[in-house]
Amino acid sequence: MGLLSDNGRVLRDRIGDAIFSRVAGPDGPDTRARIHSAPGPRWFGPERPVRQVHGDASMFIGGLSALLLQSLHPLAMAAVAGHSGFRGDPWGRLQRTSAFLAMTTYGPADSAQRAVDRVRAVHATVHGTTPDGQEYRAADPRLLCWVHIAEVDCFLRAHQHFGARPLDAAGYDAYVEDMARIATALGVPDPPTNRAELTDRLAAYRGELRSTPEARSVARFLLLNPPVPVLARVPYGALAAGAVSLLPLWASRALRLPRVPPAEGVFVRPLGTAVTAGIRWALAPGEPARHGQRARPPVPGRGTDG
Repeated sequence: MGLLSDNGRVLRDRIGDAIFSRVAGPDGPDTRARIHSAPGPRWFGPERPVRQVHGDASMFIGGLSALLLQSLHPLAMAAVAGHSGFRGDPWGRLQRTSAFLAMTTYGPADSAQRAVDRVRAVHATVHGTTPDGQEYRAADPRLLCWVHIAEVDCFLRAHQHFGARPLDAAGYDAYVEDMARIATALGVPDPPTNRAELTDRLAAYRGELRSTPEARSVARFLLLNPPVPVLARVPYGALAAGAVSLLPLWASRALRLPRVPPAEGVFVRPLGTAVTAGIRWALAPGEPARHGQRARPPVPGRGTDG
């Protein structure tokens, strides 16, 4: 790729800075430095597929899709609605999730374990009762497993459809295996380690999933009233439509989200691909940026696609 013009480089840097600051927060550069500058072994080597998936712009779509799918478990939704504060501080929640994914994917093993320990400590304090009288605990292994498998499935689907370099079948199996390492550390018993096991585990939860007013409210918030600037509404809309297109039809129907599958291949997927390509361009390492920084990936990790 040829050299960018000065104006093109400035534009790219401004867009990239804006995206990175939203996803990583004001401490993003420091977090990234801690992740990569600290010596020591990592949970995942540079050849592992989890690094490629989590460093790709498709994570924006995968993350939205995962939130929608996860909301269909009433106990998980009750825990989010009652304790996460996602409406009051949605960007803060995204930034904390981003930092956790980055540290466990790319960071030193001891720092990754500390990040897991902090999450487990928070989970231990999250418990309550749903409006219909069901008790829930965020540390419940079965609930943890649902959150995990929904996330893995959506990240995987997003990378398959919108990733810069989709993995082969063996690579995606290895991605599920990589994610099982993090899930085990978080307290998930016997997480799936390949796509076949992931599919079976997702099917095993169908009887526990249902639409609730809280889940539909979350969908409206994420898709119709997102906390993004006016100028970002159009590209965000393309990402959101891509996220919905990844959901199983039964899930989108439960959330009362309109779907026209034939149109998704013609309009939705190409638009999602174009927007993720734009994000990838803005966050690309390419030439040195104005302030001497390199890539600003979807999570404060190694790079934009590997």
